[in-house]
Amino acid sequence: MPLSREDVQHIARLARVGLSERDMEHFSEQLSQILDYFERLQQVDTEGVPPTAHTLSLHNVMRADEEQPPLEPEAALANAPLREGDHFRVRAILEE
Repeated sequence: MPLSREDVQHIARLARVGLSERDMEHFSEQLSQILDYFERLQQVDTEGVPPTAHTLSLHNVMRADEEQPPLEPEAALANAPLREGDHFRVRAILEE
């Protein structure tokens, strides 16, 4: 389905894109090819095919939460750059 020059201008206006004469010819060919492809897709029998959001079946890859005992303070603070007793020590970020 070849698009006319006016069709391409209309599409460009809707997209708010300025096109030169060279662009008009180039995009006219490309848009026509895209429309031809959609015409072929409309001929495919999709009766009985459920609608899908993805071409691949997707599933949640996250594991379920598992209860675990809390870390011991020494293990939790092992890589802390600064510590004070059983606590992380951080620089003050607010003025008093």
